[in-house]
Amino acid sequence: MPISPPRPITPVTIAAHHLEQAIALLPQVTDDPGDLSIHLQKALLLIAGLDGYLERSTTPESPALTQIAQKTQHEPWQAKFEGGETEQHLEQEMLTGHLEGQALKMFVRMVGAKRILDVGMFTGYSALAMAEGLPDDGSMIACEIDPYAAQFAQSLFERSPHGHKIEVKLGPASDTLDQLIADRASFDFAFIDADKAGYVEYYEKLIGSNLLAPNGYICADNTLFLGEVYLSESERSDTAKAIAHFNQVVADDPRTEQVLLPVRDGLTLIRRV
Repeated sequence: MPISPPRPITPVTIAAHHLEQAIALLPQVTDDPGDLSIHLQKALLLIAGLDGYLERSTTPESPALTQIAQKTQHEPWQAKFEGGETEQHLEQEMLTGHLEGQALKMFVRMVGAKRILDVGMFTGYSALAMAEGLPDDGSMIACEIDPYAAQFAQSLFERSPHGHKIEVKLGPASDTLDQLIADRASFDFAFIDADKAGYVEYYEKLIGSNLLAPNGYICADNTLFLGEVYLSESERSDTAKAIAHFNQVVADDPRTEQVLLPVRDGLTLIRRV
């Protein structure tokens, strides 16, 4: 069975898709499109070429990360869900990917992190990318709610020389965070990429306790969510509304400072002040 290419899931790829559709409709314009066609073509070239150029200009991923990406792409996630093998509706587009993975790896090295918390692991691409940035004595707790995804990731971690740094915690992330707080655990870097409705709760557990070290950083994924977060309220999905709410909570919080980066579907870096 041929594998369908990933659907557009970032503001850039969605915009490129709309431009492609607009250009395809140009032959239906009764009048000579003239300059309209030229402007659309130039806009498409600028937008559609961006992601590929970023990928080519970024350090290549490791063979272990390539393996995770390829296996995730070829896994029949819909069939696994319909057959009851996964408890969650998972899809290949949930993978972090090369550019973001290398960005996370760079962040980990820049802040000198030794303990990482990964809230929402899926097939482990982001977890292993960050683990590659940890020193040899570094460690990570990775939270995953779906048993199939957790085992899928664990089997791939075992093929990497950095996989031993990752401990997978199966179950709801909120419960795992509560237990880590009770255990007085502390992390230098936390990556939030789980259910979007839970982002505010995870953020509050990190900032409102000692779970995040005094000089620690949080990185939250999908904070542009398909570009919907800055559209009108009527054009936002429930998930986009949850992310927009999270973004506002963080922006209004005097305990932190943050920057939202337009990397893939949005990455927000947060520091406790």
